[in-house]
Amino acid sequence: MQGIKRTPRLDGDDADAKRTEILEYFLSTFDCYERLFDVLSCDEAYFVKPIPLRHPLIFYLGHTATFFVNKLVLAGLLQERINPQFESVFAVGVDEMSWDDLDDAHYDWPKVSEVMAYRKKVRSSVENLIRTLPLTLPIGWDHPWWAMLMGMEHERIHLETSSVLIRQHALQYVRLHPSWQACSRSGVAPQNELVDVPSGEVAIGKERDAKTYGWDNEYGSHEAFVPAFRASRYLVSNQEFLEFVECKGYSNDAHWDQEGLAWKNYSRAQHPTFWIENSEGWHLRLLTEVVAMRWDWPVEVNFHEANAFCNWKNGQAGRPIRLPTEDEWYRLYDYCRLEEIKEGRPANANIHLDHCASSCSVSEFRQGGFYDVTGNVWQWTGTPIYPFDGFEIHPLYDDFTTPTFDGRHSLIKGGSWISCGNEALKSARYAFRRHFFQHAGFRYVEGEAASLHVSSNYETDRLLSEYAEFHYGEEYFGVANFPKALAKIAIDAMGGKLSRRALDLGCATGRATFELARHFDRVTGIDFSARFIGLGGELARSGTLRYQLAEEGSLVSYKSRSLHELGLDEMRGKVEFFQGDACNLKPIFCNYDLILAANLIDRLYSPAKFLASVHERLNIGGMLLIASPYTWLEEHTRSSQWIGGFKKDGESHTTLDGLKELLSPHFRMIGMPQDVPFVIRETRRKYQHSVSEVTLWERIA
Repeated sequence: MQGIKRTPRLDGDDADAKRTEILEYFLSTFDCYERLFDVLSCDEAYFVKPIPLRHPLIFYLGHTATFFVNKLVLAGLLQERINPQFESVFAVGVDEMSWDDLDDAHYDWPKVSEVMAYRKKVRSSVENLIRTLPLTLPIGWDHPWWAMLMGMEHERIHLETSSVLIRQHALQYVRLHPSWQACSRSGVAPQNELVDVPSGEVAIGKERDAKTYGWDNEYGSHEAFVPAFRASRYLVSNQEFLEFVECKGYSNDAHWDQEGLAWKNYSRAQHPTFWIENSEGWHLRLLTEVVAMRWDWPVEVNFHEANAFCNWKNGQAGRPIRLPTEDEWYRLYDYCRLEEIKEGRPANANIHLDHCASSCSVSEFRQGGFYDVTGNVWQWTGTPIYPFDGFEIHPLYDDFTTPTFDGRHSLIKGGSWISCGNEALKSARYAFRRHFFQHAGFRYVEGEAASLHVSSNYETDRLLSEYAEFHYGEEYFGVANFPKALAKIAIDAMGGKLSRRALDLGCATGRATFELARHFDRVTGIDFSARFIGLGGELARSGTLRYQLAEEGSLVSYKSRSLHELGLDEMRGKVEFFQGDACNLKPIFCNYDLILAANLIDRLYSPAKFLASVHERLNIGGMLLIASPYTWLEEHTRSSQWIGGFKKDGESHTTLDGLKELLSPHFRMIGMPQDVPFVIRETRRKYQHSVSEVTLWERIA
């Protein structure tokens, strides 16, 4: 197919030339997308769902145009909507739900002619913006034109996903079309073999000043050492997969993991979804036709089928056969010395619609010592998508990636015959639910996989998220980070004292625990809430914390913090977290050189009991730091248990008076109390601004 432009570079010194290049890219994208729908045979084809889990195709015809308008309005580039009704009904698609989550919602879809007329108006509006808006170079993440590029790359994604839906449509609803001709070449499938790939380093992730457009999950950094492994020279062909089918691989539950088995049993799958068996043998469903089986073409399956094949192959070979990791795909790419495809000549890969509108033989495109490292079909990996260090969410599309950080979306790499624009770049990172069908197949590898434990889920509990932001997030109204400030006071107070072990009691989500580890050899964080210390423990394991912040109403924003960016990465091995009751700690929690009790005493059911025994946890000469806003509430501490904040013998008895009274047998107060303010963010426009009084105590007996 001709005229499918490559994704444009975003730098240069000629703004007029860049304007022309981007306009050509937009028109190429918009026209190609509409040409795809030309393969539908009648208007009815737009309104009958190809599969129950997705909208009918009329939605996708309107959706990409609506996306342009909604993002351009959000970016302030369009002042008025074109069709508010369309821009509502076509706004939100259906994610790849579980296979048994049927979408039975009723929609009053507009006519095809109405949607095409709407697309024409959108095309005119975007074209006018490209021709008239001021343009400075380079175009970056925060550039006004980013929204337009986002719309173009979004439509190219749907060019591919819509083609998959069309391929799943009943044959009566599609027709052959000269713009979408399948490959006519087929022969004997090659015998697959494993080829050595030496060990090496991979460095992945885009810089914010990258020269091409990227989606949010591509930015940040990830580096890894990849041990040597062996990879199949070819993608798994239909012929190679046939043996798995004939060996009753689909009916042998032992080959399937729990999730895959549930999908298989529900779907009753017995072979790949695009295979069709009749009296004349096996056939293959393509975009608009059914042809005799192309045995040398790559098999197209979902993750569960690919994984089951590897498990079966593992048993056959007696060696660890599995799907590659994302890191191994990048290592293979580098080892084969591949480069980005260039404008102006066909790629040495079945990609970007440079060759045909279908897969082709797995032995057609040699790339180094392998075939189809990129192109032909996407390749499933065994890696669930996760955010790189430094991941940020683009404000114009805050839910592009974050819903996929759930451990249930696996990465696909390499692109397919129809992958265009950003999808065809080395940096592209797309992930789908594992039961989802795409133009996707796989290659297998031999070798022990390095485990990758990355916390990808976003904490959604409101209180936990507030404390995650309180400990690791932004500073508001010029108020310094509270746990960090307390840790500094504590460390300064130690002077030249022995600083082996510290206890952060009432540690919440653990920021002070990590901060104290800058100075102490070992720091224990204890909190009554298992959920709070769970966040601290996960941060110590993975180095990354992710959470949602309430904005207003049901609107949220997504935040990510890493120990690396906070300068605390080296502290991970020096901290430990436990659930515990400060009034009844286990005997093992003792012999500390410092105890930090931050905003704790006015939340205890018996603060006097805690204060009367805390010296037992400290070494002689050890330091106790108590910080509290003295917010005594019946819901936390019965008034009979308050140590201050009431009249005693007719005089005001403050909490500081109570502290002196209870601690004096074993401690002497060091210096004067000091006020340390703190701010807890509840929503974008509501904050708690409090002041904690900090006192320091040295154990003397």
